[in-house]
Amino acid sequence: MLLSKIICALLLCSQIFTISSANNVDGHRNVTLRTTAERYLQITKGSSFKIAIFADLHFGEDAWTLWGPQQDIKSVKVMSTILDNEHPDFVVYLGDVITANNIPIKNASLYWNQALSPTRARNTPWASVFGNHDDASFEWPLEWFSATGIPPVNCSANFFGEACRFKGTPRSELMKNEIEHNAFSYSRSGPNYLWPSISNYVLQISSSSDSKVPVAFMYFFDSGGGSYPEILSTAQAEWFRVKSQQINPDARVPEIIFWHIPSKAYTKVAPKFKGHKPCVGSMFMETVASQESEMGLMKLLRRRSSVKYS
Repeated sequence: MLLSKIICALLLCSQIFTISSANNVDGHRNVTLRTTAERYLQITKGSSFKIAIFADLHFGEDAWTLWGPQQDIKSVKVMSTILDNEHPDFVVYLGDVITANNIPIKNASLYWNQALSPTRARNTPWASVFGNHDDASFEWPLEWFSATGIPPVNCSANFFGEACRFKGTPRSELMKNEIEHNAFSYSRSGPNYLWPSISNYVLQISSSSDSKVPVAFMYFFDSGGGSYPEILSTAQAEWFRVKSQQINPDARVPEIIFWHIPSKAYTKVAPKFKGHKPCVGSMFMETVASQESEMGLMKLLRRRSSVKYS
């Protein structure tokens, strides 16, 4: 695997990397779309498999201001430019696709769909995981409160006249909407017994010569936040242990791990701000906002030689 490019702009961070095997070298893009229940993606003969990652898009941020919608438009342009220049075979939306606590409409999927639109318009397959801002209660801006202390009953015309409400669109509804309305979405809701339970799943990238032969496995985890604590739970770690032993028992096939909130381990290895450059993608010299607690997953990943990227 080659990590080839990192690009950050506005509230958006993107990353491009390619996966290749001995039987696959650079060539033309061609991806088989959702041909089996296992939802594998197959590398074309003589081709590599390029993945683009879009993280922290934050569509709907400050939705009631001029600045917020302008950032969404600019983010669409940035993503479109990357997709047109890089021609990835697959896109991963790595959480905080929207800022749900800033979205004062009944269905935040409208903003979610806007964020997906550049990828969908190019018929590029994608998958998504949730971040800590994707489902959260709407936070009323102080400027909306009148002298009586009561905010307006309805939002402005910019929000389609729907009533403002405290409860945001839950993860389950966001994922359901994405899966049901997008043929190119490979996202999954995940096993019901996991907690956080929504975006936990695995996808297989298959050999060009045989769809049953894996070249790599991509694991997606819901790292919580919003309506959940910011954790990767013991149940999720156990799910990974069992699943990885089931589909990759000898750890021969590379495994790529995706989740949104950095692990506590990252706070130890990330560059410090005093006298050093900030961590990759930082715009505001922020410290690493890691998970609340580690519950075993990082220990499992460190012990697996097959884990090539996380």
